[in-house]
Amino acid sequence: MNKTWVSVILAAIFEVAWVIGLKHADRFVEWGGTVIAMCISFYLMLKAARSLAVGTVYAVFVGLGTTGTVVAEILLFHSAVSVLKVAFIGLLLIGVIGLKKLSKKKEEVSGG
Repeated sequence: MNKTWVSVILAAIFEVAWVIGLKHADRFVEWGGTVIAMCISFYLMLKAARSLAVGTVYAVFVGLGTTGTVVAEILLFHSAVSVLKVAFIGLLLIGVIGLKKLSKKKEEVSGG
C-alpha cells in the first residue's frame, strides 16, 4: 500500500472523529478538536485526490468513514446492533475494497 492510500485511510479516521464530534461535542475544546479533525481529514483526502481518481478516493473515504462511524457508535456509545446493520456495513466494505482493487489495476496499466 502506497502513501497515497495511507492518506485516504488516515483521512477516513479523522472523518470518524469529526462526525462523532459533530454529534457529541458540547464544550469549546471538543468543538475545537472537531474542527481540527475536519481540516486534517479534508486536507488528506484532497492530497490523495491529486494522485488517484477523485471518484475512487471519495468513495473509499466516505465508505471507510461511514463504517468507522457506525463501529465507533456501537463500541463507544452503545448504539444498537442488528444483523442487517452488520450485513450492510460488510457490503459497503466489499464495495470499497473492490474500488481500491480496480484502482490498483488501472494504476498498473497506466504506469501511475
